[in-house]
Amino acid sequence: MKNQNKNAFINGLRDGIPIAMGYFAVAFSLGIVAKKAGLNPIQGFISSMLNHASAGEYAEFTVIMANAPYVEMAFVILITNMRYLLMSCALSQKFQPDTSFAHRFFVGFGITDEIFGISIGRPGILNPYYNYGAMFIALPGWSMGTALGIVAGNILPVSVVSALSVALYGMFVAIMIPASKQNKVVGGVVAVSFAVSYAVSKISLFENMSDSMKISLLTVIIAAAAAVLFPVKPEDESQEDEKKGISQYGT
Repeated sequence: MKNQNKNAFINGLRDGIPIAMGYFAVAFSLGIVAKKAGLNPIQGFISSMLNHASAGEYAEFTVIMANAPYVEMAFVILITNMRYLLMSCALSQKFQPDTSFAHRFFVGFGITDEIFGISIGRPGILNPYYNYGAMFIALPGWSMGTALGIVAGNILPVSVVSALSVALYGMFVAIMIPASKQNKVVGGVVAVSFAVSYAVSKISLFENMSDSMKISLLTVIIAAAAAVLFPVKPEDESQEDEKKGISQYGT
């Protein structure tokens, strides 16, 4: 059993190396934003060790810059990181039924999009030590990137810091554009989100509401509306629709 756990840890460590490298680059730009929020390198490092999501941390730093209360910060991070609840439920199905609560808890704590991807793709039963190996290398890479980004923000000229802070927005755009091109519904939701966000920023009724709370509420409302109006079909129904389309056009 010890050899199995050791091998699983080493495999996770190996698969986590490219993830750590990617995390470092993204987190460096996030560190620039953290510096603007007033965090020092140690605070940035701890923040990234406890919050493993670029969108979640960006929302966190936005709340800090807005001097919003802790309750609002908790709500914002809950909304932006809610997808990890679903990932945790899916990943738990790959464990042995007798896997302890402690293993499930710590694996759930370290779930990110990328670690979930390599874990769910493992054939057969998942050994928690595989996740521990990936987390052992990937999460410090994320945290070090944030800390060094803050250090760079304290050293580099203001113009360079301003330019680097745009990199994180570029990452979000890089995530949205392919999904929007692939799915018209996603593209429409993104367009509506931009339009509604701009409209809300100009309405005096919402002047006393912080930007982070506006974003959170709009995220919930628009996502819920899209889920009701455009529910995702199960794979078998989608395949049947494709077959109907093919037979209709004779191709």
